[in-house]
Amino acid sequence: MSMNDVEEITQALIKFRNERDWEQFHNPKDLAIALSIEANELLELFLWKNAEEAKVEKVKEELADVFAYAFLLADKYDLDVKQIVFDKIKRNGEKYPVEKAKGNAKKYNEL
Repeated sequence: MSMNDVEEITQALIKFRNERDWEQFHNPKDLAIALSIEANELLELFLWKNAEEAKVEKVKEELADVFAYAFLLADKYDLDVKQIVFDKIKRNGEKYPVEKAKGNAKKYNEL
């Protein structure tokens, strides 16, 4: 996915939202809450099942909702999605160096 893709998706979400006059509800707090709720709906698809039993179509729907609220929240703060993800990967690389973390599920402070 390119940055243009993220911008295109975000603009489509904003257009959809604005056509319905929903921006009044899309403050950062409520977008974060909605994001959390959608992430939990994604989790619910796996409840009491093996991962293979989750319905992929439902996973796609809930994951799309998670992305939508995440992109809208990033837009509210004028964040560059590509940059913040790459920054986080870099910080995680420092916390989880390959020589200590490879094949290990321990948290960085336990390595």
